[in-house]
Amino acid sequence: MTYALTLPRVRQWPPVLPVLAVVALLALPLTPGDDGGAGPADALSALVVGYCAIRLVRDRRRPLSRTAVVLLGLPVAGLALAAAGAASPGAGISGMGRYLQVFVLVPAAVMLLIRDRGDFRLLAWAFVGLAVWQGAIGTHQYMTGTGASYDGQDIRAVGTFGASDVMGMATVVSFGLVCSVGLALGRTSVRQRAVAAGCAVALLLPLALSFSRGAWIATAVTCGAQLVLAGLRRALKVTAAVAATGVILVGGLGLGTAQLQERIDSVTRVTDSPDQSVTDRYTLWAAAAGMWREHPLTGVGLKGFPEHRDAHASLALSSGSDTEGAGADFRKQPLLSPHNMYLLVLAEQGLLGLLALAGCWLALLVCGLYGLIRVRRDGPGLDCALVACGLLIWQLTDFLYADIGGPSTVLTAVCFGLVAWWALVGSGVTTARDTVR
Repeated sequence: MTYALTLPRVRQWPPVLPVLAVVALLALPLTPGDDGGAGPADALSALVVGYCAIRLVRDRRRPLSRTAVVLLGLPVAGLALAAAGAASPGAGISGMGRYLQVFVLVPAAVMLLIRDRGDFRLLAWAFVGLAVWQGAIGTHQYMTGTGASYDGQDIRAVGTFGASDVMGMATVVSFGLVCSVGLALGRTSVRQRAVAAGCAVALLLPLALSFSRGAWIATAVTCGAQLVLAGLRRALKVTAAVAATGVILVGGLGLGTAQLQERIDSVTRVTDSPDQSVTDRYTLWAAAAGMWREHPLTGVGLKGFPEHRDAHASLALSSGSDTEGAGADFRKQPLLSPHNMYLLVLAEQGLLGLLALAGCWLALLVCGLYGLIRVRRDGPGLDCALVACGLLIWQLTDFLYADIGGPSTVLTAVCFGLVAWWALVGSGVTTARDTVR
C-alpha cells in the first residue's frame, strides 16, 4: 500500500485561480518612475478573458443571460460612437480597448468563472490579503520616511505603487476594508467573522496614512451603508466600537499627526480655502463641462480630454502635480484627466456614453440591493451581498473624485465582475458551502 501525496485534478481546481493571479500580481513592486500605464496584471487579465472564452467553447454552454448581455453590452454603443469621434484611429482603438477591459470583458469573464459563493468569498479574501500586504508596506513607509512626498516629507503611504500612482494603495486598502466589513457582517463561522473584523480594524491605519481624501469619503459612505443594510442594531454597535478604536489610535497612541489632522480638516473647507490640488481639480472639472457643452451628445472622442484641456481650462490650472519619493526622483506629472469619472465620460463620450455606462452601473446596484434584501430576510450569502453592494457603492462614490488609470485599475474591473455575479447570478444560488460550519 502506498501513501503517495496526490494533487487534485486540474478540473477540480477553482476556475477563479487565474483571477486570483491577477490580484496577486498587484502585490509586486512597480518600477520607480513608471508612468502608471498597463502593467503585468493588465496583460494577465487579457489572458483571463481568453481562458474564459476557451472554457465556454469547450463546455458548449450559453455564456450569459439576456439581462447580462444587455447590461454589460450597454456601454459598448456609447464607446463605439466616441471611438469613431476620436482625434486619431489609434487613440480611438486604445481608449475603447481600455474601457472594454475595465467595464465589459474582464467583468464578464470574472462573472462566468465564479461557480458559487465559495469562489466569491475566495476572491473577497484575496482582496483583503492584498490590502493587508499593501497596507503593511505603506505603514512602514510612513514610519521610516520612505514613502511619497507630502508637505515636504516622504511620509505618504503608497505601497508598491510608487509616487506616480498615489491613489493605488488607497484604492487597494479601501477595497480590502470594504470586503472585510462585508465578510464580518455575514452569517459565516464566528472565526471567519472575527478575522475579517480584525482585518477591517487593521486597515484603518494605512487608509489614514494614504492621505487620500476621496478614499476616506468613499470608504466612510460605503461602510456606513453596509452597516445600515446589515441591520440598524448592529450598525449602532459597530459604530460605537469604531469610534472607541479611533479615540484610542488618535488620542491614546498619538497617531494624529499634524499633517493628518490638517488633511482631515481640509475635507470640510475645500470651498473656503482650497489648496492647489483642489483648485486644479475644480479647474479640470470646469474644463470637462466646457467640452461637454460644445459636444453634448457624443463628446470630444476617446482620449480627447488632454488635447482639448487647455482650450477650456482657466489660468488657475497649474502645470502639473509634483511627485517624488518612494524610490522615485522629482518629476512634474501632467494633469491629463479631470479626476472625476462621470465628467471624463461626459467630456469624451457625451451624454449618450454617460447614460450607457451609468445606466449599467445603476441597474447592477438595483439588482444587487434586491438580492441583498432577499437573502437578508430568508437565505444564506449575506456576506457576499454586502461585499458586492459595498464594492459598487464605494466605486460609484469614488468616481466623484477619481477616474480610471494606473495599475490598480484592473482591480476595479475585477470588482465589477464580483458585483455583476452577485447582481445577475449569485443571489439565486445556494450551495453546500453556504452552510455555517
